[in-house]
Amino acid sequence: MVVVMQPQASKELISEVNARLTEAGFLTQVIYGVKRTVVAAVGDRRAIESMGLEALPGVEKVVPIMQPYKLASREVKEERTIINVKGVTIGGRELAVIAGPCAVESKEQLMEAAYSARQAGARLLRGGAFKPRTSPYSFQGMEEKGLELLAQTAQETNMVTVSEVIDEESLQMSLDYIDVLQIGTRNMQNFRLLKAAGKSGKPILLKRGHSATVEEWLMAAEYVMSEGNQQVILCERGIRTFETATRNTLDLSAVPLIKGLSHLPVVVDPSHATGKRDLVAPMSLAAVAAGADGLLVEMHPDPARALCDGPQSLNPREFSELMERMRPVAAAMGKEL
Repeated sequence: MVVVMQPQASKELISEVNARLTEAGFLTQVIYGVKRTVVAAVGDRRAIESMGLEALPGVEKVVPIMQPYKLASREVKEERTIINVKGVTIGGRELAVIAGPCAVESKEQLMEAAYSARQAGARLLRGGAFKPRTSPYSFQGMEEKGLELLAQTAQETNMVTVSEVIDEESLQMSLDYIDVLQIGTRNMQNFRLLKAAGKSGKPILLKRGHSATVEEWLMAAEYVMSEGNQQVILCERGIRTFETATRNTLDLSAVPLIKGLSHLPVVVDPSHATGKRDLVAPMSLAAVAAGADGLLVEMHPDPARALCDGPQSLNPREFSELMERMRPVAAAMGKEL
């Protein structure tokens, strides 16, 4: 249930409603919107109906939330969530482009990638310090040294860092270095990690699982949000189907679908979705046209020498060309680069 407060309701009245719900045993969160503030309450619906909350000063109405994902639902918050990270917004008019190599390999490699991405117009730098790989013999990442390089490079290039965490230990290690914590597809239903991510207070980029339904994906976001962290960015990165011509099948229908169901921003990863360099640009353009709030693109100074995911990585020239091609499409969708 959500208790919708009147526009003129004071913080004291909101706190009073929240306190009454908490005392009655409900799990609550106050969500401040542009037009309305709501108090979301999870608990026995019959109990809340008998509390007479609508008679309290400042309360406009009490509304049941029908979706299983309560906090992520458009029913609890009508306007879009815009996440601001060091002046870079995700979910607003700005098309958030996150670019960089799959893995941090060296200071020189990361610095070249960062300067190329920044010059082309990207404001967020991606790079993996921890790499959960299918094979135990594949490159597993530079771990804390990689985190240090990301932080140093971002400071020099004035960019926001995005990097994947794979367990609670790597999450704790990343807190001092990384601005946006990424939870990868393999960990979408690692519920202990999701709860720890929620408690971190950092913005969370949550990738869709290999075979996850939209509802399962949103329920994973709910785990993060139930810990008090409303800064969740959903990332569509393709799902596993019978098709083998591409690495995964990019489900672009999920973008407008999610936007109808949830207030959270949605970005698209065309690199992991297709696994093919030649498909990254057309699927990036299609994602922007579908209404995506941003893109997560792999770009490496020398893809042929990349330690992982070279075949799906753009080189700096290709990335710069993609950014130029996206500008008119973004403008047509009300977005800016």
